[in-house]
Amino acid sequence: MQTCYRHPSRETGVSCSNCGRPICPDCMTSTSVGMRCPECARQKTRARTARSGAEEPSLTYLLIGLNVLVAVGALLGGASATGGGIGGSSLLQDGSVSRFFIGEGEYWRLVTAGFLHAGFFHLLFNMFSLYILGSMLEPTVGRLRFGTIYFVSLLAGSFGALLLEPDAPTVGASGAIFGLMAATAVVMRNRGIGIMESGLGIWIVLNLVITFSVPNISIGGHIGGFIGGGLAAALLFDVRERLRLPNMVPAALCAALAALAVAGSVAVS
Repeated sequence: MQTCYRHPSRETGVSCSNCGRPICPDCMTSTSVGMRCPECARQKTRARTARSGAEEPSLTYLLIGLNVLVAVGALLGGASATGGGIGGSSLLQDGSVSRFFIGEGEYWRLVTAGFLHAGFFHLLFNMFSLYILGSMLEPTVGRLRFGTIYFVSLLAGSFGALLLEPDAPTVGASGAIFGLMAATAVVMRNRGIGIMESGLGIWIVLNLVITFSVPNISIGGHIGGFIGGGLAAALLFDVRERLRLPNMVPAALCAALAALAVAGSVAVS
């Protein structure tokens, strides 16, 4: 058993999620990415102060706002909020993703479908999940990487939906959110944080059970987004750090991953 780096007489099984030094309960500072030692905790506080709140999940708030704005606009246009609905038949038809529309060259649907929802509870559940995951992940990885993961996941989710349910009009941010789940798991593993111990693993398992057991849920959209988000995070963190790549290389690989999702969507339509 290792001992605390500040208190050698105290055994501990916990290490700082940033530097890896073993820490006892008196030296632990809880953060969104695990326990940190006093030095790393102070460094994080100074960095946040110097950047004047730069770690606020502002992109997460913007994405939530865009989804809600689309829903409000649809309601003002006469859509139903109780189901089958937010987006209305016209907006859902104009923005959903399915083989027929992509085959006709309406490629923007690969993105717009991720900002439409079929009902109030669909929107509420997705935005709550986006808030929870975004509040953890965005301050940890930064806005640019968070946005990259989100949109790669969204496009991968559209591809998955077209691959498994090509004729069913599909809407919702769920693909992107499943991608954020996978990305958060990758980042936690990269930082030495136990996925099951943190509660994220249970949340992922629960959502996968719901995906495969509840009717009218896009299995392809969820699984596609999960795979896309996990791959994007692995490229941005695991692969970059292990191979010591310049930041532009994993960014370019993520762009290629997004392009592959678009190309795959076109190919199966």
